[in-house]
Formats: sequence, structure tokens, C-alpha cells
Amino acid sequence: MGDQPALPWRTTWIIGASSGLGAALAKLLDGRVGTVAVSARSVDSLTALQASTQTLAAYPLDVTDEDAVARCYRDIEKSHGPIDLVVLSAGTWEVVSPPDLDPSAFKKSMDVNFMGVVNVLAKIVPDMMRRESGQIAIVSSVAGYRGLPKAAAYGSTKAALINLAESLYPELAEKGVTLSIVNPGFVDTPMTAVNDFPMPFLMPVDAAAQRLLRGLERKNYEITFPRRFTWMLKALRLLPNAVVFWVVRTFMLRS
Repeated sequence: MGDQPALPWRTTWIIGASSGLGAALAKLLDGRVGTVAVSARSVDSLTALQASTQTLAAYPLDVTDEDAVARCYRDIEKSHGPIDLVVLSAGTWEVVSPPDLDPSAFKKSMDVNFMGVVNVLAKIVPDMMRRESGQIAIVSSVAGYRGLPKAAAYGSTKAALINLAESLYPELAEKGVTLSIVNPGFVDTPMTAVNDFPMPFLMPVDAAAQRLLRGLERKNYEITFPRRFTWMLKALRLLPNAVVFWVVRTFMLRS
């Protein structure tokens, strides 16, 4: 990585870095920033990731534990200084399809995907606003654009994250804090590997991480990839509900 140009961050924190998009992004940042703090629940995965890199520092964390988030944040800043960039990519995917609407699947999804983000934001936002600097990226999904089959729990949390980002963006921007919402389509990760349905335009995780990094460097508000698929789903938001439901029944539901 030594021949790669330096990036504009000194200390970064990637949450959800044990695998998938978070781990791929951490590897791209390795050697190009001062420190890459990586967090996830899997201690073994973080340790293996740290051992194969130059500037990664492992900080195991369960984002659903508010007190643990506060301790982890303090530990990183004490050891490495103020955090310039935080990427919130921790998430869980629970297939939900009627008639089996298990409340525990919804609760788990909301606790990890949404409240996990809120727990971190509650700690980092006040300090970034006080410093009038910093960058935050929330990884949501195109599943948050429209309700899709089997994604009643997952998509609900991603829609909530999109709304959360829209609500926070104006006031953060006024204080010099950059906020991005990341809405990927299907990316080839352990999370999507369990899917038993077609995944159009499935994107290699390394290519997705490159697109994410490019968007972060440009400080884009919304970062999406792959574009062909994400724009198709954006178009669904503009169509009448009756048309959308016909498309879903015709092309997405499987007997």
C-alpha cells in the first residue's frame, strides 16, 4: 500500500469490520491513514484482520451495548486522538416472510441495524460538532427505498437509517460535520451468501469498497453502487403503489 496516496483522515473508526464491506474498506485504508480502529463482535476475525495489516487496531464491540460503545470510543480517542472518520457498517440480515412474523427477528434487526448506529452517533456527534469537523458514513441499503419481499425486518431498519440521516444532515453540515448515507445494492459478502433468491448486479466486495472510498473522499451525501441497480430501485419510489406492487408480484415473488 506504500505507493498509494495518503488519505485525508488521521484516525478512522470502522464498525462492522469483521467481514464484508467494512473489512474490505479497512484494508483499503491500511497504510494510507494514521490509524484504522476496527470494531465488531467477532474477536477472532478482528485479530486476524489486524495481524494481516499495518495500521489496523482491533477494538471488539457489540454496538447494542450503549455503555460498551462509550468505553470503546473513549479508548480509541485516548490512544489515537480525535476520530476524523467513522463508518457505521455493522448489520444483521433476517429473512422475514408472512405468515411467520417473528417479533424477535424485528427486535434483533432494530437493535443492531438502527439502535447500534444511534448508540455510536450519541457519543461521536457532540464532539465532532464541538470541534466543527469530522466525517460520518452510515451504511444503509437500497432495501430502504421501498418495501421488498422477505425484507420486512431488514428493510424497515434501513428505511429508518435513511430518514435518520436526512434529519441530521442539515444541522451537522452547519457545524462542519460531513454526513454520508451509503445505500449499496447486492454486494458479495457473507451476509448475502445465504440468500436463495436472485441478486441482480451482484458486486464484488472489493469493487464495492473502492466505490465507497471514492464517495467518502468526495464527501458525497449519498453513496450508491452498483449504479444500474440502485437507479432502478430509485425509480420504484416514483411509481404509484399499484404499479410497484404489480412489479413485485410479477418479478420478485417466487411460488
